[in-house]
Amino acid sequence: MLELYQWEFSQYSEKVRLILDFKGLEYRKIEVTPGIGQVELFRLTGQRQVPVLKDGNKYIADSTAIAKYLDLEYPDRPLIPKDPKQRGLTLLIEEWADESIGIKGRKALFAAISQDQSFRKSLLPTSTPDVFKTLVEGVPADFLSVLGFGVGYSPDVVRSAIADLKQDLEALTLLLADSPYLTGDEPTLADLAVAGLSILLKFPEGPYLDIPANLRGKGVPALAENPDFAPFFAWRDRLYSQFRKPLIGASPAAGGSPTTIQID
Repeated sequence: MLELYQWEFSQYSEKVRLILDFKGLEYRKIEVTPGIGQVELFRLTGQRQVPVLKDGNKYIADSTAIAKYLDLEYPDRPLIPKDPKQRGLTLLIEEWADESIGIKGRKALFAAISQDQSFRKSLLPTSTPDVFKTLVEGVPADFLSVLGFGVGYSPDVVRSAIADLKQDLEALTLLLADSPYLTGDEPTLADLAVAGLSILLKFPEGPYLDIPANLRGKGVPALAENPDFAPFFAWRDRLYSQFRKPLIGASPAAGGSPTTIQID
């Protein structure tokens, strides 16, 4: 059985989960413990970052490489069209989404958790001790701003990322105005990449992620609550209802709640 080394809140992991569900492939999710789990993952694969897919004795790192591997080894429900123009457009949008929505989405989410204490607390794993949740909830916003400088997420950088994401979502909304999917009448890797990578902007409404129920439909206020982008998020949720397996009534092997382990 396929195994996906992942973090539940990683939008690149979600991109792969959506691809696996789209293809109807059974897999087991393995939550990588930050720190020691990443060290062991590096020993196994030469890669510290998730997602990493294991297929038999093969380890495939990077969400794009995983998508191409799955299309080659499991050709049912292809992700990348054969038509040259559609193929080129699909790969172009997928790469753009990785570099734009994927990277800027993290910066935008940092702004949201800095400003909203309850949102910050809700993002912690359910296994987090209550005393630590209370501690994280009480961290002053000013301190998080200083921390943001240390990791390259200064207020100016974050504001720029949110402004760029507004432009991105406007463009995607226009592309989808008269088309069911980004490159035509059939879903491709472009759609799955954009949908999966957008989870940090606004979490899907349905029970697809192992997160507190009160986070569903919530996200970065400037994006998630903007009525101009409602058509995009409605499209994204329709895509999820078509292809993403919900957690309720699903076993881990079919994409349900992850097995949380410390890889050692």
